[in-house]
Amino acid sequence: MAFLVTEKKDKFYIKGVRTLSSDSGIKSLANSTARKILYALAERPSYPAEIAKKLALHEQIVYYHIRRMERENMIYVKNKSELGGALAKYYAPSESAFAIELPFGEETLAEIPFRKENPKLKQFLYPFISAGKFNASIVVGSPDPHGLHQVRSRDGHYGIDLALQLGQYSAIPEDFVAKLDVDVRAENRYNQNLILVGGILTNVITAEINKYMPVRFDTENFPFRKIISQNSGKSYTEDNCGIIAKITSPFDKDKSIIVLAGIRFAGTKAAVLGLTRHYETILQKYSGEDNWGCVVQGLDIDGDGKVDNVRVME
Repeated sequence: MAFLVTEKKDKFYIKGVRTLSSDSGIKSLANSTARKILYALAERPSYPAEIAKKLALHEQIVYYHIRRMERENMIYVKNKSELGGALAKYYAPSESAFAIELPFGEETLAEIPFRKENPKLKQFLYPFISAGKFNASIVVGSPDPHGLHQVRSRDGHYGIDLALQLGQYSAIPEDFVAKLDVDVRAENRYNQNLILVGGILTNVITAEINKYMPVRFDTENFPFRKIISQNSGKSYTEDNCGIIAKITSPFDKDKSIIVLAGIRFAGTKAAVLGLTRHYETILQKYSGEDNWGCVVQGLDIDGDGKVDNVRVME
């Protein structure tokens, strides 16, 4: 798979491109009439007679180029419909860009980590990332004693790994996106997309939205070391258990919130690790829901006493 990378105003945009390295396709691109037909089909799928009328060309000429481009897999039949008792085939380009690749030239490793997005991850990260733009704030707990129980956050640094993951799919925004929970509250900055890192003791914003999550922390008994699933009714009490959740913001129905939080900091690490390294497993059962959550458990696979992998509990 090849990609066309375009720089616009210091931001990079990417789309799939088909490379042509033989006569297949090159002859069509070299013909001005074929290119006109291809551009017309790129505007909207059309049938040959419609293209001929639009471009003021003889139908036989259009049919000739259509058949050749179809053989060369540059266009395909997108749909069919009956028109005047005949079956009309609507054609469309097979790719949004074509390029001629010469059989020589130096290849270098791309310094920017362009990669094809996982479709479920793309869904999950919307509207936080849209059209290559980051539209959210990453909120971590304050390292100072704060909140009702005067707890210090020890998991804010996990936001760095999260930012590395998000940065692969978006350009750096103009505004600073990292915020402390106490600042969001003090500045009343609730009316935006939020990505919350940390549990209900270390992140006061997580505590505020806890009751809206499909998997949430039990707030009956301090120090609140139990996760309860509203879907299954199951509860989880291990320190290395965490939550990955996405909900519609209770502060603004047009915004969304992602929560990565654990019973203790090892559980928060498991949640961040799950979304950044194991999202294909984590999001297997995600189908684009606005309100969704899962429980993960951190695992120490290499035996060094630190969480390095995750298991999906539900």
